Formats: sequence, structure tokens, C-alpha cells
Amino acid sequence: MKLEIKEYQFGERPQVTRPNREILQVLGEEGIRKLVDDHYNLLRKSEIAPLFPTDDKEFEAAKIRSSDFFIQILGGPQYFNQNRGEPMLVRRHRPFKITAEGRKIWLECYQKLLPELGLSEDLLMSYWNYLNVFSTWMINTEE
Repeated sequence: MKLEIKEYQFGERPQVTRPNREILQVLGEEGIRKLVDDHYNLLRKSEIAPLFPTDDKEFEAAKIRSSDFFIQILGGPQYFNQNRGEPMLVRRHRPFKITAEGRKIWLECYQKLLPELGLSEDLLMSYWNYLNVFSTWMINTEE
């Protein structure tokens, strides 16, 4: 099983297919929160660290918002909507300079973590495929 990063043309917006909801059943909310926590910790040490809050309290809040979003996407409680309103992530990410290279680094951090989850190949690929396409929508700056 290979977690391949698919490349898209700038401005391309492929159709996003939500990941299999069984992932939440297998990992639970705490498992999703740990995955996001670990992902953010890797991002904080990456080349795209400046895109994330430097203040520890704000950084932890960003982790919660992100895990709330993923729990919701996986069919869990609507935490994100309750706390932040509709996701509208393209608009929310507009103030940040997100390039194809930044997307690649973001995905590479997930490449390191996802195989450690113990998910079946089908569930793992469902989540990976979602991240691969979803992340393309966030690119808002050409290299």
C-alpha cells in the first residue's frame, strides 16, 4: 500500500469524496484527536511551521479545531459547526500563503503517521484519498 501524493494543476478543484465513517468507529474521537495532535507536532517542526500559531495556547486551540473538523467529517458530532460555524475552509485558509509545496509537506506528515494507526488498507486509503484531494482545495498561491 503506497500513500502517493497526487499532483494537481494550480486552481484545479477535484471532487472531494468523504472518507469512510468507519474510521471514527475504529479510532474513536480520542484516536482522531491524537492523530491530529501528532500531525500538528510534525508540522511545527516542518518548513511550513510559520503557517501555524507560534503561541502554545493558540497552537493547541488550532489542534482542537482541526480535530473537531475531522471528527465531524467522519460522521461524529458537529463540534466544528457548533464552535466555528460552517467549515468554509477555502475562505478560512485564504489569509495564509498555501502553495503546492506546502500541501506536499502537510501530506508528508500524514504519510508518516497514517500507517501507524492500524487501520485496514481500505480504511487507510479512504482517509488518505480524502486528504489528498481535500488538501488541493487549500492551495491558494502559485509557487
